[in-house]
This record gives sequence, C-alpha cells and structure tokens, in this order.
Amino acid sequence: MEKNKIWLSPPHLGGNELQYIQTALDTNGVSQYGSNIDEFEKRLENYFGKDSFVTALSSGTAAIHLALRLLNVEEGDFVICQSFTFVASANPILYQRAIPVFVDSEASTWNMCPNALEDAVKYCLQQGKKPKAIIAVSSYGMPFMVDDILEISRKYEIPVIEDSAGALGSTYKNRPCGTFGDLSVISFNGNKIITTSGGGILISRSKTNKERALSFSTQANENKEYYSYSDIGYNYRMSNISAGIGIGQLDVLEDRVSKRRENHEFYQDILGKDENIHLLEEPSEDFFSNYWLNTVTIGGNNYGMTKEKLKKIFSENNIETRYLWKPMHLQTLYKGYRFFGNNICGMLFEAGLCLPSGTNLSAEDKNRIADVLKNLRK
Repeated sequence: MEKNKIWLSPPHLGGNELQYIQTALDTNGVSQYGSNIDEFEKRLENYFGKDSFVTALSSGTAAIHLALRLLNVEEGDFVICQSFTFVASANPILYQRAIPVFVDSEASTWNMCPNALEDAVKYCLQQGKKPKAIIAVSSYGMPFMVDDILEISRKYEIPVIEDSAGALGSTYKNRPCGTFGDLSVISFNGNKIITTSGGGILISRSKTNKERALSFSTQANENKEYYSYSDIGYNYRMSNISAGIGIGQLDVLEDRVSKRRENHEFYQDILGKDENIHLLEEPSEDFFSNYWLNTVTIGGNNYGMTKEKLKKIFSENNIETRYLWKPMHLQTLYKGYRFFGNNICGMLFEAGLCLPSGTNLSAEDKNRIADVLKNLRK
C-alpha cells in the first residue's frame, strides 16, 4: 500500500479563515472591495510598523511590477536583479521593456553578492545610465546582506525593491523583512508560510506611493463620475474573499514561523555535520530566518550522491523535493543579458535541493524523511 504523499510546502489553514470568508459572503463583499481588504492591510501595516503602507494585490509578481512602475522604470532602463531567484522577480523588468542586469549570490546567505552588485552598478554607469532599481531577494526566507546592499544603494542613490516574497516572519537585526526596501514585496501564494490562496502585497514607505499603487492596481481609473484614464493600469487588486483568508492566516503567523523553524531543527539533528549534505544556516545572530524552505547542497560525494539521486530516492518514498532555483542568467529567456559574479548561484543550482518544510509535517512524516536521510549513510 502506497504511503501518503509528503508535500514540499502545502497550504495550512488555521481554522479562523471561514468566519472572514462568511462575512464577505454575508455582506455581498465578493469583489475587490470590502472590509476584509481594509482589515488585512491595516493588520499588516501594524505588523511592519512605522512608514509601512500596504497595498493588497493579486500576486507578488504584480507587486514587483507595480514597484517598477512607481520607480518610473521605462523601456531601455537598467534594473539590477539577483540571479538566484524565482522568475517572477525578473519578468516584470521585461514587462516594462527594461534591461535586466543579473548579479551573483554570496555563499553565506545565497543572496545578492555586494561586490558583484557594485561591479554591475559601475558597468551600468559606464554605459551612461544609472540603474533605476536594485531587486534584492531574501531567498527561501533567508534575509539578504541588508547593511551591505543598502550601503551601495545609498552610495549610488539607487532605490531597492526588496523581494521578501517568502520571508514573512524573517528579520535582520530584529527588524522585519518587508521594511528594508524603498518598496517591499511579500507573496501569499499557496506554498508560502501563510497564504491568501494566491496574492501578495506591496509595501510603500509613503502614503502617496500606496495611493499610486492602489490606482495602478485598479486600472488607473481616475476619480470621476465616468470611466476616465490617462495612464496604463492593471487588474491587480486582491479580492475581498482572499483578504479574508489572509486575516485568518495572520492569526497563526507566529505559530507557522515557529513550526518552520522546528522543521529546521529537525534537519539539523538528522544531518548534523554531515560532510556530504550541507544545510543552509543563518550566518550570524543578526539573521533570523523563517526557514520557509529548508535547503541543502550535496557536496563531498564520498558515497557518490548527487541532487538527482537524492531527489529520486525521496520520490520513490512518495516525498516531494525540488531543485533549487535555476539562476536567471542561465535561463533561455534571459540568454544574452549581462551577469556579474563568479557563478556561485550556478554552483548552488547544480548541487542543491529543497526539502519538505510544511508546517503540517506530522511526526510520522518526519520519521519517513529521517529514514531516507539516515539510510543514505548505510
């Protein structure tokens, strides 16, 4: 008899979501307007604190796109982007017909390398154009090198779009991810630490930018008695029902972060100082990761293990794993765009795997995962 599948990072409802959905149904609030959206945005603004103005949107991708719009990114502009990321970080650059310039990772967080970033900035300046934005990602919930990246941002006066899509609940020096960028992004896709069934937010540092983002997300309709447009807008607003799910999920956010970190401790105990499988860890006490996904690289090869073999063994046990991001500069879509660095992110892709990290992993699930990992040493 086949065992139940263990998924990588499935949605995990808390139980309170239904009451907010029911409120939307009872009040006929089933569109992109309603009390749930207002409450969801308010709670998030309280969570992130001062100078955090939240716009609830249909996806994290939409939030990145609107961030580029707010920064007036246009055709031919340079936008520097971390290469080691999901494609949604980079695609909005092409939406604007701008030019992506990709930057390598550094080894401690797997995120944007400050040295490679500065090389990329200098290259753009040599071409006669200062980059319009830097897109820095906190991959897998691990904060990027915030101080170093922001120092370069200030030095060259280039705004940062903070892509913390999977980093809700993570902090750097006790400050929440989502508060470091000139504009910041969180995703609530179904596989994230909490979900709205699909959705995201854009966090602005001013009320003016929040209002601009809201306008862009509702087709840029002008405030008149008839439909009137002078700018391009989008259908990017979150639905009131999705926002209700989000409110219910916020009720359990602290628990979900705790459970993800417990998963990380589980993998630490199993893997220990294994010379062949290296678990991504917080590089110092400044970093607090939600460990949205627990990620490993396969090295040493003392027993001929590769990421492909390990993935196959998990699959044979009906356990889902996933390869690490294939860097953007190695994707066919982005062939020909400039890349700066030593291809550390390419090496991560060649050696890396994401392990099951859902907050609803049972004791039985963990025993099955542990059996796979322990049997590798036999």
